[in-house]
Amino acid sequence: MTTMTEASVREFKMPDVGEGLTEAEILKWYVQVGDTVTDGQVVCEVETAKAAVELPIPYDGVVRELRFAEGTTVDVGTAIIAVDVSGGAAPEPAPAAPAEPAPAPAAEEAEPQGRTPVLVGYGVAVSSTKRRPRKGPEVPVAAAPAELNGHGAAAPAPVKERPLAKPPVRKLAKDLGVDLARVTPSGPDGIITREDVHAAVAPAEPVVEAPVEAPAPAAAPAPAVAVYDSARETRIPVKGVRKATAQAMIGSAFTAPHVTEFVTVDVTRTMKLVEELKQDKEFQGLRVNPLLLIAKALLVAIKRNPEINASWDEAPQEIVLKHYVNLGIAAATPRGLIVPNIKDAQDKTLPQLSAALGELVSTAREGKTSPAAMQGGTVTITNVGVFGVDTGTPILNPGESAILAVGAIKLQPWVHKGKVKPRQVTTLALSFDHRLVDGELGSKVLADVAAILEQPKRLLSWA
Repeated sequence: MTTMTEASVREFKMPDVGEGLTEAEILKWYVQVGDTVTDGQVVCEVETAKAAVELPIPYDGVVRELRFAEGTTVDVGTAIIAVDVSGGAAPEPAPAAPAEPAPAPAAEEAEPQGRTPVLVGYGVAVSSTKRRPRKGPEVPVAAAPAELNGHGAAAPAPVKERPLAKPPVRKLAKDLGVDLARVTPSGPDGIITREDVHAAVAPAEPVVEAPVEAPAPAAAPAPAVAVYDSARETRIPVKGVRKATAQAMIGSAFTAPHVTEFVTVDVTRTMKLVEELKQDKEFQGLRVNPLLLIAKALLVAIKRNPEINASWDEAPQEIVLKHYVNLGIAAATPRGLIVPNIKDAQDKTLPQLSAALGELVSTAREGKTSPAAMQGGTVTITNVGVFGVDTGTPILNPGESAILAVGAIKLQPWVHKGKVKPRQVTTLALSFDHRLVDGELGSKVLADVAAILEQPKRLLSWA
């Protein structure tokens, strides 16, 4: 039978595929036991709290063991697959390891004659130490004639041992007039309990309790176990991206003091510019939509008001100003809401920003967003208008200073050049961390975004 040696087997451990992640769920294995793998070959797909990631094996060999089944959540640093790198044939399954020896019985369970401590590696050793026998109920016996000692005097009677009972029980026995020597103990090691004292009271005698020794109230009945209608209800485990999102939002909501401001803006010219850019050769093959111009408008507003692009460092009590903008875009995916960001978005031209947005959205929809793409965000945009919603009060992503919500763009009556006309109108909502951003700064940023969207052609000079 071919066997594996420890030197020929390499264990691949669950890596930390994102900053600070502690666990990941194995979604799918791409190899089975006995398969040959090569360095860099993807062996499984895992889902972290931030994204789905494919894991490559870092060496050549033959798969000997898959440690966990699909759907199992595994801690970072735990071996998930064993590979024989010696190049030998697949071994026969090794016999199951023998069960561990049962632990030695507790001292209280030892034979009454004495304790039997276990010495590891030497079996059971019999102790010579005598254990004081437990006290049982005293049984009255007929008095025997006094024995005479060598001097003709009666030998002294043996001294009775004091019954075992706790002070409150002794007080109860005294109040009830019960002789503890005549009480049958039922507690561990021959200890007399309150129940034993009550049982020893004659039926005709009333039971008188001391005020401080009132019997404990009866335990409340256990709450009924909730019953769910499985035919009409579905229970979904919270894990992966959704679990991480929930924890992050709770942390943000109860850490950063949120303030949200709103502005309703005429974006008719912005919508016209979108249609013009779609026909521009420079944007051929690129994603051009209102979100592109809104993102550029926000970047311009941040450039004019750089203090809003910051974070709060709690430990040293410092405000950290960011001289770069990693622009987050909230994206709804089958695995939940994720917020990848465009690195150094402030340096991108309008076509470059359009290409980055298109790649971000496509990667998110395919579930291939990497953890690195979701780290280090500074400011975020969430477009709730795609769901037909007018606006909302968005919650900040942890570590960020502001988030802009874009509502649905609708045709509405609007006063334009002194006349009521149908115009394309939307509502913007800016939430910000009030520790970092006061009302004046938040208002300036939101007003700048609105002004740019009303006259968007000025963006082309900054593109």
